[in-house]
Amino acid sequence: MKLISFIVPCYNSQDYMEHCIETLLHGGDEVEILIVNDGSKDRTAEIADFYQQKYPTICRALHQENKGHGGAVNTGVAHASGIYTKVVDSDDWVDQKSLDLILDRLRELYRQDTIIDMVLANYVYEKQGQKHKTVIQYRRAIPTGKIFGWDKLKRLKINQYILMHSVIYRTGLLKESGLQLPEHTFYVDNIYVYQPLPYVKTMYYIDTDFYRYFIGRDDQSVNEKNMIARIDQQLFVNRWMIDYFFTANVNNKYLRRYMIHYLKIIMTVSTVIALKSNTKENLRKKQSLWRYLYRKDKKVYYKIRLGAMGQLMNLPGRGGRKATVTLYKISQKIVGFN
Repeated sequence: MKLISFIVPCYNSQDYMEHCIETLLHGGDEVEILIVNDGSKDRTAEIADFYQQKYPTICRALHQENKGHGGAVNTGVAHASGIYTKVVDSDDWVDQKSLDLILDRLRELYRQDTIIDMVLANYVYEKQGQKHKTVIQYRRAIPTGKIFGWDKLKRLKINQYILMHSVIYRTGLLKESGLQLPEHTFYVDNIYVYQPLPYVKTMYYIDTDFYRYFIGRDDQSVNEKNMIARIDQQLFVNRWMIDYFFTANVNNKYLRRYMIHYLKIIMTVSTVIALKSNTKENLRKKQSLWRYLYRKDKKVYYKIRLGAMGQLMNLPGRGGRKATVTLYKISQKIVGFN
């Protein structure tokens, strides 16, 4: 029995994927490591095959033509045989002591005939060249070490929304949700987290600094210059999330509140990228995005638009835009993201 299937999407990852895989191997035969070679042009395929040959009961090398991060995750989910599934990007890694703790908890719950829909743990910004490492944790927002539902989720801080880095989903739930990420599209990790949320009934938080999120490569999708260049893909994902929220028929008011909170965060990211680009075309795209939400639902629009963050994102004039970007830079420095 495999407790967790780890999906490792790899594209030209020869320089760092081994470190990622080695940290996952610490889980031994209770884990499955699905190394998805997404049409790489370097030694990624060779390295994937090496690990499958050396650890045949743990590692599987899956080779495909290039489909982008979303396509690689789709392939991993389709092949996952573990009770739970966790995506670990090939330039990131996990803390091995935390992995032990998580496996212990999930094993204990399984022995009690209990399988959780969504397991959460902390993640750490491993920003290159920065000594202070920011830890994103949830200990004051949700119960620790016990099963809970959406009604126990308190109002989260701006940096506490659930990311791919912090979430472990029940594998069956991912498949039940019909998850199929867009191919050749960046920023679909938000869809990966968002789409299954209405299917989640039970959650469990393990307060340990598990996932190590590396920031520092120039070619990373979260690099600010790349985000500006790919703003259309960010806006595509943002609109997808808006559409999904209004078609998912979310009746649980606590889940609905959280999904609106997530939308607020993504609207903020899209807006800041447009403002930082400082082009008339992207400023028009920003306005179009807000109009899109307004046409979908005026109540949700005003809930987001008239909140403190929404007002900050829409300060009038050049001076307002400059103030927004300045405050974003301050937050960026404090938290350590991008």
